Amino acid sequence: MEGRPVTYIIAEPCVDVLDKACIEECPVDCIYEGNRMLYIHPDECVDCGACEPVCPVEAIFYEDDVPEQWRDYTTANYEFFNELGSPGGASKIGKISADAPFVAAQPAKEGDH
Repeated sequence: MEGRPVTYIIAEPCVDVLDKACIEECPVDCIYEGNRMLYIHPDECVDCGACEPVCPVEAIFYEDDVPEQWRDYTTANYEFFNELGSPGGASKIGKISADAPFVAAQPAKEGDH
């Protein structure tokens, strides 16, 4: 993981929520929708931080500030794009019927989504 750009990461509070307020706020269209959560593309993100304050579940963190209990989401965020590559904008491809393996393995959250 050394040598890669530091970016924003979406963590556990987003799983099974998918609010999308962050997508609407992102000026560079770098937030992609998976089956169970949203992911920020590390190469397309310009680190503007516009997404962070609009997240209703406070799931977005600067990579160096991800709480310890959610560190695995940093790796999951990068892994989500391993096969996808860099499409150059989430709106071009729409929802992706997949998640990073770590996210897909999380138990489903109870309640309204």
